[in-house]
Order: sequence, then structure tokens, then C-alpha cells
Amino acid sequence: MLGGSAERDIAARACEARVMAPNGWYFCLKHRRVEAPGEVCRALNRLGPYSDRASAENALELAHRRTEQADESDRRWNDPSEGGDL
Repeated sequence: MLGGSAERDIAARACEARVMAPNGWYFCLKHRRVEAPGEVCRALNRLGPYSDRASAENALELAHRRTEQADESDRRWNDPSEGGDL
């Protein structure tokens, strides 16, 4: 019989394996590197999945671009002169 901590660790890995796309590429924020399918860090530390290595390599740029787009959308939503609600 395993101890509580070991059992939780095994359960967490099994859960993460089910959530992870089996053939997806990820970008690890902790190690600042692309990780191949099956070689990924915790979900908390990664972006993805991406369909290929090149997409994962551009993960930070893509996240930055999406954040800028969301910020612009929020600005328009909140600006009455732009037809926003507030």
C-alpha cells in the first residue's frame, strides 16, 4: 500500500495524462522550452497543446498577440464613443 502523498502523486499524473493531448506540443513556462508529446511538465506550467513544434515555439508571441486583441476588445466594449455598454 502506498502512502497518501504517493497515491495523490500517481492520481495527479493519471489525471494530467487524460487531459493532455496525446500528440500535442507544449511550451513550458517554467523551463522556457518546447516540450514534445509525452514529455510535458505540469499543466500549471505550460501553454498548449499546439499541432506542431513551430507553433509551440511561438506560444509566447501568440499569447501576447491574443492578450492585446482582448485588451482592445475590452477597451471598445467599455468606451461609449465606440458603442460600448458603459
